[in-house]
Amino acid sequence: MPEEKIRALRETALARISAARTVEELEAIRVEALGRKGELAQISKEMAKLAPENRARAGKLLNSAKDALEEALELRKREFEQAALSARLDAEWVDLTLPAPGLRPGSLHPITQIQREIEDLFVSLGFMVLDGPEVETEYHNFDALNIPSEHPARDAQDTFWLTDGNLLRTHTSPVQVRGMERFRPPLRMIAPGRVFRNESVDASHEHTFYQLEGMMIDRDVSVAHLLYFMKALLREIFRREVTVRLRPGFFPFVEPGFELDIQCFICGGAGCPVCKHSGWVELLPCGLVNPNVLRTSRIDPDTWSGFAFGLGLTRLVMMRYEIDDIRLLESGDLRFLQQF
Repeated sequence: MPEEKIRALRETALARISAARTVEELEAIRVEALGRKGELAQISKEMAKLAPENRARAGKLLNSAKDALEEALELRKREFEQAALSARLDAEWVDLTLPAPGLRPGSLHPITQIQREIEDLFVSLGFMVLDGPEVETEYHNFDALNIPSEHPARDAQDTFWLTDGNLLRTHTSPVQVRGMERFRPPLRMIAPGRVFRNESVDASHEHTFYQLEGMMIDRDVSVAHLLYFMKALLREIFRREVTVRLRPGFFPFVEPGFELDIQCFICGGAGCPVCKHSGWVELLPCGLVNPNVLRTSRIDPDTWSGFAFGLGLTRLVMMRYEIDDIRLLESGDLRFLQQF
């Protein structure tokens, strides 16, 4: 009977449509079931042989089957189109929040940034920016700075000595010595650079770090001149009022000598590993240039006087950006450096 054929055809075709995996397979099913020479068309031709009362019932069932198959085919076709669109979007999707492909622009290390700011400040105040070798002679690193032969800084546990008798400079003061040898007073100079100490590494100490030392030699230079330049420096770098304290300190190359400390920015003075739980960070050893240092460089201390200071650039960067571990600055970790 046509009715049984129609029902069987409908169920079979619907199952095949549901199981189809490609658009081509779906089109083949459509042609076989609904095409001009398809199975439904063949059944439709046979209906002319039916009695009128059976023909109406079979025709209604045939139209229902045709509608059901066309709807199933259209739905399945849309599923294929949606899957294709989704695959295309996945392939072409771009996250606009990600950095652009190719070479990424770099940035200056935070120490370099602060160093250049200080250089700009002191150049505007009439200072020269000098550089010198990192491998130094004992004379320039110690002798010319009035550091006696028995001074503990000369010991191997504090200084990296080389086999040829030279050393890795422990401060940038040797650049000042070379500056006094090369230029005659009056003179103003700063000497930024990398220095080396044979120290145990922790949150506030590194064996390799950066300093910036400065010197001014002129007639009648006093502690008042020193304080003026130090306050100008701190105001420019921190861009805010800084709580400081000045206390006596001994350094062979200055007399009198002072320690200028700043209140720790990390803990606000409460105490933390960076400030050794004291609330203060040693930042600016300074003082008036010892007459012996001037004489060694063939400068008459009866005519000329001066001040000198040494600034820990690395510690200054830690205070500026509130970095709680000095080891991060030399770690080479791009995740850390990209913040600057």
